[in-house]
Amino acid sequence: MLGLRRRVALAASIGLAAAMAAASVPAAAQTTLRMVSHADIKILDPIWTTALITRNHGYMIYDVLFAKDADLKTQPQMAEKYTVSDDKLTWTITLRDGLEWSDGTPVTSEDCIASIKRWGARDGFGQLLLKATKEIKAIDAKTFAFELKEPFGLVVDALGKPSSNVPFMMPKRVAETDPNKQIEDYTGSGPFVFKKEEWKPGEKIVYVKNTKYKPRNEPPSMLAGGKVAKVDRVEWLAITDPSTAVNALLAGEIDLIESPVPDLFPMLKADKNIALFGWNSLGSQIIMRFNTLHPPFNNVKARQAAMWALAQEDMLRAQVGDPEIYKVCNAPFVCGTTYGKEYGDLLIKPDLEKARRLLKESGYDGTPVAMLQQTDLQSSNQVQAVAKQQLEKAGFKIDLLAMDWQTVVARRARKEPPAQGGWNIFFTTNITLDLDNPGINAYAAGTCEKAWFGWPCDPEIEVLRAAFIKESDPAKRKELGIAISDRLMDQGFYAPVGQYKAFGAYRKDRLSGWLAGPVPVLWNISKK
Repeated sequence: MLGLRRRVALAASIGLAAAMAAASVPAAAQTTLRMVSHADIKILDPIWTTALITRNHGYMIYDVLFAKDADLKTQPQMAEKYTVSDDKLTWTITLRDGLEWSDGTPVTSEDCIASIKRWGARDGFGQLLLKATKEIKAIDAKTFAFELKEPFGLVVDALGKPSSNVPFMMPKRVAETDPNKQIEDYTGSGPFVFKKEEWKPGEKIVYVKNTKYKPRNEPPSMLAGGKVAKVDRVEWLAITDPSTAVNALLAGEIDLIESPVPDLFPMLKADKNIALFGWNSLGSQIIMRFNTLHPPFNNVKARQAAMWALAQEDMLRAQVGDPEIYKVCNAPFVCGTTYGKEYGDLLIKPDLEKARRLLKESGYDGTPVAMLQQTDLQSSNQVQAVAKQQLEKAGFKIDLLAMDWQTVVARRARKEPPAQGGWNIFFTTNITLDLDNPGINAYAAGTCEKAWFGWPCDPEIEVLRAAFIKESDPAKRKELGIAISDRLMDQGFYAPVGQYKAFGAYRKDRLSGWLAGPVPVLWNISKK
C-alpha cells in the first residue's frame, strides 16, 4: 500500500510541477499560495447557486456590506455606518469612502441596491427582507435607504448573512442580470481578482491580489475587519483523490488542504511541518434534501417514511469516521442553540415498521428513487451508500447516481421529473451559522417555486416564519422558532444527518495567519 501511495505521490508531484511551471509568473519575489479546495469549481455565480465552493469563490473576489466577527456580532464592512428611524421603518446605510471595483470604477449606492435585489430574488432570508420592503432608494452616491412596509428587525443580520447565499455586492451592470441566469462578468471589490484567462475547470482556478481593494482599518476578525491580501497569487488546484492531495502537501508541492479526510489525519500529524487547523470549529450540518415536486416525495408520508428509516450514526461514521469530530443531532436548527429542539428517536433509531406503513400509505409504486451522489465532495460523498441501504430496508428502491459535485449542483436546479434529468434526493452540507435561525435557514422556506432546491410549498410555515421575522420579544420569537421546527420536521422538507467540525491542513513552516471562521479565510495568510 505504501508503494502505491509513493507512486501516486510521484505522479502527483510530476503533474503539479508541470502545472506550476506552466503557470509561473515572471514578477520578482511573487508569493503564490497553492491550495486544494474541497471541490472543483465550475459555476462562478454565488447568487445563482448555494454551492459552498462557489460561496468560497465569492469571498475571494467580492465584498459585503456587513460581516460577522469572531464574537458572532455583525459589523459594518463595505458600510461605514447605518441608522434606524424611530419608527423602525427606515434603515439608512452609508458606504465607506474610496471603495472601488477591480476595474477602477467607484462603488455606488445603485450598485448595492441592484445587488441586494438580485440576491433577494434567490435567497430565502433575502426574500423575507424584500417582502417587508416598500422601496430601496439611493439618497446619494454612497448612501441608500430601506423604506419598509412593516418593522423588520433583522435588516443588518440579513445583509451580514455569512453563507450561501451571501449578499455579495456586484456592479450594477452585473447585478441586473436575471437572477435565474448566471453572470458572465466577474468584476468585484474583494481582496482578490479572478483571472478568468487562467481558469482551467478540472485543473485549477487562479486569483491575484486586488491592488484597488481598500481594507478596513480594524484588525481582521473572522469575516469582518481588515481583509488584507498578503500573498500575490492564489491557486486552487483540483486534486480529487485525498491521498494524492495529502502526499502533495507532505512533499511541499502545495501549501494547504481545505478539508483533508479524517482517515488521513495520522499521516498529517506525523509530519512536524504540517498542522491541522479547526477553521470551522462551530461546525457544519449534513442534510438529505427531498424533491417535493415529483413522486414519491410529493407525498408527505413518503418523506416521513424515509426519515423513520434513517440512522444518523451509521451515516456519520461512514462520512466522518471520528466520533470526536461528529455529533448525532436531529434538531433542524442545530443542537444546543436557541431553536435547536430535538425529536427523540427520529433519524436516530430507525422504526422500520412505521416507515413501511407510512410508505404504503403514501401510495409508493416501486419506481426507483433517483439519489445523487457527489463522488468528489469529501464533506458528503460517503453517506449515500449507507442511506441507500437504510431506505431499501423500508421498501424504497434506490437508483444511486454517481457524478461530480458540479454536475449535482447543475442537476439539482432542474425541476423536470427524475426520468427526464431531474432528481428525488441529494445530500449537501452547510455551516451551522446559517442553520440555527429559522429566518436565515434556506432549507426551511416553504415558498414553492421560490424555495430552495426541492421546492417545498407550505403556506403554514411561511406564516410562522413571517411572524418570527417581525417579532422582537425573545420569548415569543423562541415560541415561534420552535413551532417552525415542529412544522418543518412534520412536513419533512429535509432530513438532518448530523453535525461535524471541519479541519484543514497546512504547512506551518511556510504559512501563518489562517483565521478561524465558517468559511476558509484566505486573506491575512502570509507565506514565507
